[in-house]
Amino acid sequence: MKAVIQRVGRASVAIDGHDVGKIEKGLLIYLGVGADDGPDQVAWLVDKIANLRMFDDPAGPKTTFSVKDVGGAALVISQFTLLADARKGRRPSFSQASAPQKARELYAAFVDALGREVPVQTGTFGADMQVTSVNDGPFTLVLEHPH
Repeated sequence: MKAVIQRVGRASVAIDGHDVGKIEKGLLIYLGVGADDGPDQVAWLVDKIANLRMFDDPAGPKTTFSVKDVGGAALVISQFTLLADARKGRRPSFSQASAPQKARELYAAFVDALGREVPVQTGTFGADMQVTSVNDGPFTLVLEHPH
């Protein structure tokens, strides 16, 4: 399971020109589910993201607070392309990505588990989405479960 996490001032996702998810201060999370992923990867990633200190301490130049600490929210977007392998040729291979049904189930499990930690908004799994964000920092991390 791989996630690209951006600290944002606000973010939204639209489908066919209509907003389906929107947050203010928090994290924009692009989530890719791998073929070998399961519930253990979901639990690890949720715990890591919910408690990762990505927000600044007003008293100093350190990232001291988690999204939970600052009362932030998360916008979670499914993105199988995070599992692309572009090392060979000119067309990326997606053989490391999970099959759609399994990916949908693990994505839903991730959203449910993270939703028990912070407010969560989402796009629609498998849809063509337009994501808009104001990156705060910018501050972007890539997390991958260490299989």
